[in-house]
Amino acid sequence: MTLPPNHPAIPAPKIGVLLMNLGTPDAPDAKSVKRYLGEFLSDRRVVEIPQIAWQPILRGIILNTRPKKSAHAYSLVWSEDGSPLAAITKAQSNGLQGAFGPEVMVDWAMRYGNPSIPDRIAAMKAAGCERILLAPLYPQYCAATTATANDKAFAYLAQQRWQPAIRTLPPYYDDPGYIDALKHSIETGLAGLDFTPDVLVTSFHGMPKRTLELGDPYHCHCQKTARLLGEAMGREVVIAFQSRFGPAKWLQPATDATLEALPGQGKKKVAIVAPGFSADCLETLEELAIRGKESFIAAGGTDFAYLPCLNATDEGLSMLRRMIARELQGWLSTT
Repeated sequence: MTLPPNHPAIPAPKIGVLLMNLGTPDAPDAKSVKRYLGEFLSDRRVVEIPQIAWQPILRGIILNTRPKKSAHAYSLVWSEDGSPLAAITKAQSNGLQGAFGPEVMVDWAMRYGNPSIPDRIAAMKAAGCERILLAPLYPQYCAATTATANDKAFAYLAQQRWQPAIRTLPPYYDDPGYIDALKHSIETGLAGLDFTPDVLVTSFHGMPKRTLELGDPYHCHCQKTARLLGEAMGREVVIAFQSRFGPAKWLQPATDATLEALPGQGKKKVAIVAPGFSADCLETLEELAIRGKESFIAAGGTDFAYLPCLNATDEGLSMLRRMIARELQGWLSTT
């Protein structure tokens, strides 16, 4: 078919895969953190109280006190590649390029901060992506993580006259490939230690207890992940929830309280993992690996090890490749 004169160029049809993670400030300074927290904590999926009551607290107190403290925490884990979460998510995207054939482009975005979900969807559309798989990298479903990432994409698409076909990656908390990847990653980490842990703690990001009461499946997903992991490894694991914020009741037991209690129970050697995170970030590298260790040792512990997330390791990429290929079935050409 011959196109009319002056017809705009039409890119060859493609399929897009957009890896989506939580977000990060652009720099480890108070100004950048304040901007990031302002967006994050204004999300009604994250803070489910009336905005008329919440915004004065957020704008008047939290954003004037928390950014400096959080900026210091970010500075402890920041590298020449920038934020660990952004650097690792980018590495995961790069590691999947070409994995599904030349017709599929893989990109990455953050729900809060940069690169933004709308910007990367726009880039995919401009590149010719007529079908896009949105892939929130949260093994356990939660409205405050998986749903809000999809919400951001849907809100952008709602403004578009010409929408691509859309699929979303389901939560994979009990996926055999995910459990197997966790098992082998943890066993490799344990084999490299110079001590034998008395206990393995699995720390998941906390959520207000109210989310469970409202029907969010997150708590159940975390429990099943921990149970399946323990069964696969043939050992007991302790489940805990980290990152409490504010006065509300949160899911229990709390990670910090658990670590402080273990030495008194005769468990003075501990290894801790964070199966709910697809990539290491502030909550794992600073909250667990640094502050978690300090509180455990201060409580009488003798040996502590934080074992990394799956990240962009061969094992982690292989798991993502299998799951994404499954979700692309019917879209990929068979020739």
